[in-house]
Amino acid sequence: MSACLTVSDSKRAFHSAFPHVIAPLYRRMVDELLVELHLLSRQRGFQSDPLFASGLIQVFDGFSRGYRPDEHRAPLLAALCSASGFDATELRRQRDGAVAAIGQHSVTEVNAWVAQQGAGAPEPLASALANIRRPDFHYSRLMGVGLLSLLEQAQGADGMEPASLRQSAHELGEAMGLLRDRLDKDLSLYAANLEKLAQAVELMEETLAAERRKRERRQADLSATPAGPPAD
Repeated sequence: MSACLTVSDSKRAFHSAFPHVIAPLYRRMVDELLVELHLLSRQRGFQSDPLFASGLIQVFDGFSRGYRPDEHRAPLLAALCSASGFDATELRRQRDGAVAAIGQHSVTEVNAWVAQQGAGAPEPLASALANIRRPDFHYSRLMGVGLLSLLEQAQGADGMEPASLRQSAHELGEAMGLLRDRLDKDLSLYAANLEKLAQAVELMEETLAAERRKRERRQADLSATPAGPPAD
């Protein structure tokens, strides 16, 4: 895409591709991802890789949980990506391949590959490490989230406490050459925002369920009310 295109251009492209009303609860997530993808697509040192793909899909899937109607989620992601020149189908394919590859190995093995500068590492870790070593490498917080999400798929990760797993991701990212402070901030903010959204979605669903019960009770009361005497 042309480097002269603005955020407004990307927003117009998005709304053209996704002409649906977005519930207030999800508008911030959509706007932030739209702007972030726009800016990344214009960073000279940015290069999409499996870490980025994994992070983007993880963030979208996590923050769009509960989105209604559910069948709009895939078109929503496609529109967000296409507005800045990304391909949602290809990114999800990369993410699924990364999850499948990491799932065959343990957290210990992943740490060993990073310590050895990627020697013996399978994809996607090998290409991610190669990307980070590029002189013009540009970090994105989506890469940090992607690192954590992939580490969660490694064998043995499900037996670790969330805090311990995040600590492993911090150490792993630092060994890969990522700034520890930046990675810590990004992962902490991601976890906090995801928890807040989960609470908001739960509250929304409870509110909708309560309103539905009220309507059903009113309808039942109306149905049980005896009809008045016939008019003369």
